[in-house]
Amino acid sequence: MQKKSPGPIDRHIGNRVRLRRMSIGMSQERLGEALGLTFQQVQKYEKGTNRIGAGRLLAVAKILGVGIEFFFEGLPELEPSGDPGERIMNAFMLVPESERLVRSFMRLPDGEARRKVVDLVDWLASSR
Repeated sequence: MQKKSPGPIDRHIGNRVRLRRMSIGMSQERLGEALGLTFQQVQKYEKGTNRIGAGRLLAVAKILGVGIEFFFEGLPELEPSGDPGERIMNAFMLVPESERLVRSFMRLPDGEARRKVVDLVDWLASSR
C-alpha cells in the first residue's frame, strides 16, 4: 500500500499549528520537545510537508491549549463562505518571513513605533 502524500488539508492544519504556536509565543523547538520530536519535524508538519496523525494532532492540541477543532477552522470544505480576513492571516502565516516579522513587531513598545511599522507596510503595499 502506497503512503498518501500530504495535500491542501494537511497544509491548512500545519498552518493552524503554526498560527497557534506563534500566537502563544512558543518556539518550534519547545513544541518539538513536548512532542518528543525535533524542531525539523515540527517544521515539516507546519509546512504540510508531512502529515500529522490523529493521535499526534490531539497531543499538539493539548500542548497548544486548543480543542482539536481549531485546526480545521477555516477549511473551505467545512465553511463554504470562509472569512476573507482569516484566509489572509492563514496565507500570511505560510510566508517564511512571517514569524520573524511577528516576533520583531511584538518586541516593539506599544504606540508610535508599532504605528510607524504598520504605516510603512501599508505604504510599501500600496506602491506595488
